[in-house]
Amino acid sequence: MIILGLDPGLGTTGWGLIEAEGNRLRHVANGQLKTDPAAPLARSLAHLADQLDALLADRCPHAAAVEEVFVNTNPQSTLKLGQARGVAIMTAARSGIDVGEYAPTLVKKAVVGTGKADKAQVHAMVARLLPGATIAGPDAADALAVAITHAHHLASRRAGITR
Repeated sequence: MIILGLDPGLGTTGWGLIEAEGNRLRHVANGQLKTDPAAPLARSLAHLADQLDALLADRCPHAAAVEEVFVNTNPQSTLKLGQARGVAIMTAARSGIDVGEYAPTLVKKAVVGTGKADKAQVHAMVARLLPGATIAGPDAADALAVAITHAHHLASRRAGITR
């Protein structure tokens, strides 16, 4: 099963594709989708949707997972992040695939073992779980971590394990 993980952001959205076969994971690809920070909000959201549509059409994942919004100290930033997240969820769902959603602490716990892990720890563990992967940056590492989390949850569901 090919799983697309997304770490949404208005300026940069990280994405990562993994193949999950049983409990084995394999890196497929990863990268970052960029929008122009000077562009109007509506245009940036539309550009993000267009890039996601192209990624979904090109890679044809079987499932997707998106990181949930965490609350920033700046309400405007939180709102823009939420809007980018909404575009990511809607675009993936519109392509006909199921979309999972995971809190950042759950992703960190699933990948690193603790919900308080920092970005460097997540990046290091993703690199260890997906040997040979060249990771395009912290947003792509987070997206791969989301995909890994979704793979674990899907495997647990198939095995009848609840968390």
